[in-house]
Formats: sequence, C-alpha cells, structure tokens
Amino acid sequence: MTYLPRFLEKKLLDYGTWFSAVLLLGARQVGKTTLLKHLYPNMKIITFDPVLDVHGARQDPDLFLDSFPPPLILDEIQYVPELFPALKRRIDTSEKKGQYFLSGSQNPLLLRQVAESMAGRVGILELDELHPEELRGCGDRLPWLHSWLATGGLPDPKHYQGQESKPQSLLSYLWRGGLPGILELPDRAVQAYLNSYFHTYIERDIRLAGEVRDIDSFGRFVALCAALSGQEINRAQLGRDIGVSPITAQKWLELLRMTYQWHEVPAYSGNTVKRLSGKPKGYFSDTGLACLLQRLSSDEALSVSPLKGAFFETLVINSLRQQQAVLPALMGMYHWRTTGGAEVDAVLELDGKHYLVECKCTTQLSRHDLRGIMAFRSTYQENAPAVVVYAGHECRKLDDWTLAMPL
Repeated sequence: MTYLPRFLEKKLLDYGTWFSAVLLLGARQVGKTTLLKHLYPNMKIITFDPVLDVHGARQDPDLFLDSFPPPLILDEIQYVPELFPALKRRIDTSEKKGQYFLSGSQNPLLLRQVAESMAGRVGILELDELHPEELRGCGDRLPWLHSWLATGGLPDPKHYQGQESKPQSLLSYLWRGGLPGILELPDRAVQAYLNSYFHTYIERDIRLAGEVRDIDSFGRFVALCAALSGQEINRAQLGRDIGVSPITAQKWLELLRMTYQWHEVPAYSGNTVKRLSGKPKGYFSDTGLACLLQRLSSDEALSVSPLKGAFFETLVINSLRQQQAVLPALMGMYHWRTTGGAEVDAVLELDGKHYLVECKCTTQLSRHDLRGIMAFRSTYQENAPAVVVYAGHECRKLDDWTLAMPL
C-alpha cells in the first residue's frame, strides 16, 4: 500500500524530542502503527494481543523491558496495563527523550493508566481517519485552517489558490469514508471491508472495554447514532426508539466515544445563555461506516438520501478536528444555535477571537446561506471571519469577512 503523508507527522516527531514517552491514540485501523513505522523505520515494534501474553510482558514486565531496550514501539498497549508501572520506573531513571512510543485504541482506559503511572512524562496525540487532503497526498503541508487562522481570517481567495481542491467525487468519498484499509479497494469491496471492521470492533473492542451484555441491541444503537450524526443530542430520549433506557444509552454513547467512534461538539453560550441551546451536537467518526450502518449500498444511494447533508457536515467537522490537532495553540470548537433557529455549525475560539465555519452540501451558494453567520455577528456585535465549506470547486469571496472554501 502506498504511504500517504499525515498532518500529524511533524507534531509526532516534535513530541519524540520533548517527552520520554509518546502515546498515540485513535480508533482501530486509522493508521497509528503505519505512521509510527514510517517515521521510525529502524525502531523495533512489538504488538500486543488481548489473549496471548506476548513475550511474557504481563507476567514479568521488568524482564520484558530488559529484553527489549529502548527506543521501542509498543503497539496496542491497552492489552498490557501491567507494563505501565515498569515503564514509569525506566523513564524515571533516564532523562533521555523518545524512549518509548505507545499506541492504543481505548482512550479513557489508557489515559487512566497513564495518569496513574506516567503523568507529566508522556505526550499524548490522537490520530483520526484520513483527511480529504491527506487522501490527495497533501498531508505534508499545512492545512487550510492553519493558514486561515494565521491571517486572522483573511477572506482573500488568492491566498488559498494553492490549496484548492481538484474535481473529484465528493459523494464517493463520503460513502467510502477515510479508513486507510479501503484506499486500494474497488467500490464493490468497500462494504465487505467495513462490515468486517464493524464486527471486529464489536467482538474485540466492545467485549473487552465495556459491560455490554446485549451485543445485538448495541449494534442497533450504533446504527441509531450514525443516523443522528450532525444533530443535537437529547440524552433523555436517546435509545428509547430501540428499547434502551436513557442510562444504558448514555453508557453506550460513552463507550463509543472512548473507542473513537463518536465525538461531540458543545454548544457555544457567550453572553446569551438563556437564548441558546445547551445540547451538544454528536458526530460519527467515519462517514463510510455511517453509510454502511444506514444500509446505503453506493454513492448513488447516498446522493438521494436525506442524510447526505448531515454526513457532509460530519465530514467537515471531523476535518476541523484533524486540523485542530496540529495547530500550535489550543483552540475551542463549539456549535451555535438560537431558539429562533439561527445556527452556525462551528464556532472556533482562539486568542479571544471567534472564527465561524458553516457547512453547505451544495455547489451553488447564495446570501441565504450566510444567515446563521450574519445572525452570530449581529448578536455579538463582532465582524467574525467566516468560511463556508461547500461542495463546489472554486475558492471565492462571499463578503468582506466570508470566504467560500471547497471541501
């Protein structure tokens, strides 16, 4: 398989010079091991198993680490929690950076183990599915969000000409998704791969990570979440349509989050809390898997589905998260909606300034598509820079503070 550069490469290399250990988190099969192998081709890698005690790491962690000195890549580290105290002792005796690179796919379990044993000694990064720009082989350059924020939201199309997208099938990408394993597969094999991925996820990650007794109901719950991607989440009602109590549904939703299949964007409040919805919006992590769970058998089927717009928004919000991960500064991301129906899909907050992102699954934009942006500016008396990410192929200026950006 041809390697595609990832946005996270430089930051991962930097972390290797700043921390004694680096923990790379993400869903299964998003390319964590491939990325580590590519950046550190001469480093030994050991992959752990949920059943087998590889090299006796569980039975005698210290002997294992004696046998395999650093630098070392330890893959699927969540299967050997016994190793963390031993790793801590090794790291405490040496100030050398980049000794251990750990990867795993169960966030809270790993983070709790790290917090208890290696707090302050490990740098933590998250890897997501392939971004559209990474799929085009452009993951080795700064993403557009970085350039946009660096210019203070400059709405000059000329500044982004080198980043315009080439005509390609948006619906095909939405339907196939961004898992690296499907890159070289023909369309007729995509759903077979995703179906196998989903069953492996259920059998390995879910059975090991959570207390799910009814696997069939859990599968239906995941499909329900896929259908709700891009919507505000009513936790009190969640799961009732499939006969699951709200408490159980909340536990299962947390299980999806901790295995990187689901994430949420909180509501922006500002100074008008009572007028705004406090519900978060939920997003499925991979649109290809979401299409599988909604029984959409082709990109043609997706083209006439009422979920098309929601999945487009899901892709855009996921891409913002991926770009956010490589920014030099921490950035807040929220959604905004008033009781009157005005909304902005993403409100980005950095250095006390707001940047707005709206998602439109259309090739033709009009002033009507800016109503949420204009409402936000009017509410907060702020000329917040904005980008409308849409399904066209031309980067152009919509008003003095707004840029149309092709996905």
